[in-house]
Amino acid sequence: MSNVTMKGNPLTLAGNKLSEGDNAPDFKVVDQNLQPESLKDYSGKVKLISVTPSLDTPVCDMQARKFNEEAAKLGDNVAVLNISVDLPFAIKRFCNAAGIDKVETLSDYKDVSFGENYGVLIKELRLLARAVFVVDDKDIVRYMEVVPEVTDEPDYETALSELRKVTQ
Repeated sequence: MSNVTMKGNPLTLAGNKLSEGDNAPDFKVVDQNLQPESLKDYSGKVKLISVTPSLDTPVCDMQARKFNEEAAKLGDNVAVLNISVDLPFAIKRFCNAAGIDKVETLSDYKDVSFGENYGVLIKELRLLARAVFVVDDKDIVRYMEVVPEVTDEPDYETALSELRKVTQ
């Protein structure tokens, strides 16, 4: 188990510890219409997985908007996902209000299988830690950042640079 902080307070991450080069584990989440989604639904595509505690916070809002803006510049062989434990109804409302239309926004609220399988479930809060994963078209984790302080933004430029390396 690894730890992160929220406003300086230590929190425990539960679940599997992943490393770059590992096979990306499968997960079960739902989309805005409560339809099930899994890693297999993006088979053959490079995936940028943006993980946020809740879209209804300023930093998560910025993260979703940044990756939505970048997703518009990527080809059809790249899927940009945002996963949180927000309820699908709240995700839908947020995306409509914020104009988020290039990112697949998914909810891990039911089983927290993404959080557990990727080691980003905050045990004390049952939220997901802020993180970014780049998974190649063969489902290998090529880059990962679990942001040490949950209220900080991820390193967008490094994540996007690593994504570009995988898509070339």
